[in-house]
Amino acid sequence: MFKSTPLPRRRFLAQAGGVATAALASPLFSSVSGVEGAAATGSDRFVRKSQVLPEPRVILPTDALPPPQGRRKRIAAITTAYFKYSHADDIITKFIEGYGVIGRTHLPHCQVVSLSIEQFPQSDIGRGMAARYQIPLFETPAEALTLGGKELAVDGVLLIGEHGDYPTNKKGQKLYPRRRLFEEIVKVFRRSGRSVPVFNDKHLSYSWENASWMYRQAGELNFPMMAGSSVPVTWRRPPLAFRQGIGLESALVVGSGGYFHCLELLQTFVEKRAGGECGVKAVEALEGEAAWKAAQAERWPAHLLSTAIAPVPASQKRPVNFDKLSRSVVFRVEHSDGFEAAVCMAGDVSEYCFAADVKGRSEPVSTYAYVPKPQRDHFSFLCNHIEVMFRSGQPSYPVERTLLVTGVLDALYDSRAAGGKRVQTPHLGDLRYTPANELIADS
Repeated sequence: MFKSTPLPRRRFLAQAGGVATAALASPLFSSVSGVEGAAATGSDRFVRKSQVLPEPRVILPTDALPPPQGRRKRIAAITTAYFKYSHADDIITKFIEGYGVIGRTHLPHCQVVSLSIEQFPQSDIGRGMAARYQIPLFETPAEALTLGGKELAVDGVLLIGEHGDYPTNKKGQKLYPRRRLFEEIVKVFRRSGRSVPVFNDKHLSYSWENASWMYRQAGELNFPMMAGSSVPVTWRRPPLAFRQGIGLESALVVGSGGYFHCLELLQTFVEKRAGGECGVKAVEALEGEAAWKAAQAERWPAHLLSTAIAPVPASQKRPVNFDKLSRSVVFRVEHSDGFEAAVCMAGDVSEYCFAADVKGRSEPVSTYAYVPKPQRDHFSFLCNHIEVMFRSGQPSYPVERTLLVTGVLDALYDSRAAGGKRVQTPHLGDLRYTPANELIADS
């Protein structure tokens, strides 16, 4: 056992005082006192300012709103499962506790006043969060929306239908019950004679039929609705954004997983092209040798592969191995105006990368969506966009983008199930919308 010889009390205080005096006299501490130097008298000598925490200039979507006034918006949170690093944790917890983004802290002007959780795995933290923050935990979405009463009693709804023990169909789609839970929400709206904004995590549903039904309900009842991925709204390295009307010749996203995330990141960029978004007429899921042959035939922009992953740090990627394309999945998306874009799940990089050929530029542009781990700032930005809708009543970006991507993904699963057959999508062929303005540094 370590044994030390104690210093005599007077010598200890003298040494300690000398160290403290030297530290406070150093340049680091010389300018933090409230009353400095000789001007400090009496008790003022002992009242000091500690080192100031700098508040970095991080721009959030809510910065564009007027300062919040009145009580916080009451939010009902509906989820399938709630465990550490689940989407429920990434979103609902941030609405409960607030969050930090590179040192800037933000407390939403929202209060989660009810929770409804469908499944409780051993890793559940939802019950603990409800107990710690005294949030009522209800068995059904309807009870969460009415706070146990008969009428709608909240100002907004978070629907996080991601994770949990649910079946997978023959096409490989996880059958999350987003429509079923959404339908229970809508029933409360109809019964109460009024509606509030709803956010649906990720794509609207695994099927176009369900997704289009959900979209129609929002239109019929006239309530604001948002959905989508956290990937398009996170930091981009290097910073890259398009203004509306950009001339695009080709575009590619490269990823190693998360089909929906890749497709929505792609759509976030290509929706800005000249002429505007006008819908998708056909899709094609290519695998193995078919993907490689299509690359050789220039049916998708494989020349952008190296450019797309170039910004990713070397420790997070491997050089593109074109021979590996024989084991890759490629999604081709044909838009109604003739523009074509693609997603390549090449497995060479763990990030979500984007590249495009822009008319008038000699070199393509590229970036990747930065997904910080473990702080997961990408969800902080998503939560901030959602708060804009809850506070203003206006979606921060159009739900139609996610609706289109939902339909594209469903059709791509049909294509894969049919062995890579090109699938026409007349139901998506005239899906038009106006993109939202992004946070652009030089605007």
